[in-house]
Amino acid sequence: MSNIVDPLVGRIAARIRAERERRGWTLARLAEESGVSRAMINRIERGESSPTAVVLGKLSAAFQLGIASLLALAEGAPPERDRDTDGEAGVCRRAGASEWRDPATGYRRRQITGPRFPAEVAEIRLPAGARVPYPAAAFAFVHQVVWVLDGRLTFHDGDDIHDLGPGDTLELGDPAPRVFANTTDAECRYAVILTRGVRP
Repeated sequence: MSNIVDPLVGRIAARIRAERERRGWTLARLAEESGVSRAMINRIERGESSPTAVVLGKLSAAFQLGIASLLALAEGAPPERDRDTDGEAGVCRRAGASEWRDPATGYRRRQITGPRFPAEVAEIRLPAGARVPYPAAAFAFVHQVVWVLDGRLTFHDGDDIHDLGPGDTLELGDPAPRVFANTTDAECRYAVILTRGVRP
């Protein structure tokens, strides 16, 4: 019986299982493609283990989906969205928004836009000392901008290292292994804005 109470973790589990089954992959095939053990994938899909950001990066790379896309698909539309009289525009209240937390680093991610919006926008809070690496394939089929809002972000883009402060932006190029790192003693808050390219 699962001891996971966060409903977002359950939705992420369901999304990973759905992406695997959509491709007709077995657990063993996903383990081979991602480098994540079959036992770990099974626990994640059953909601018995909360995946870390690094594990999600490996799984999204195997699916050739950006990690932001994988999480956004799991999150769906932000809740508590107040629609205007035409039913088009809406306000999403901060108190009603879901937030995903990486159990390994404390990294927190909040989806800003809903699935009908043409770009995906997420707010990230990276704790002091946290370091989150992703493989190149996790950035396949997306165009992405990182915008630092508060604090400092050390961003490894392949062999290049960028020290980003408040207001700085970085538009990412071709997929490369990347690391989001906070080497300071204060939280870093940044936004990720992306659009999807061709999806497999």
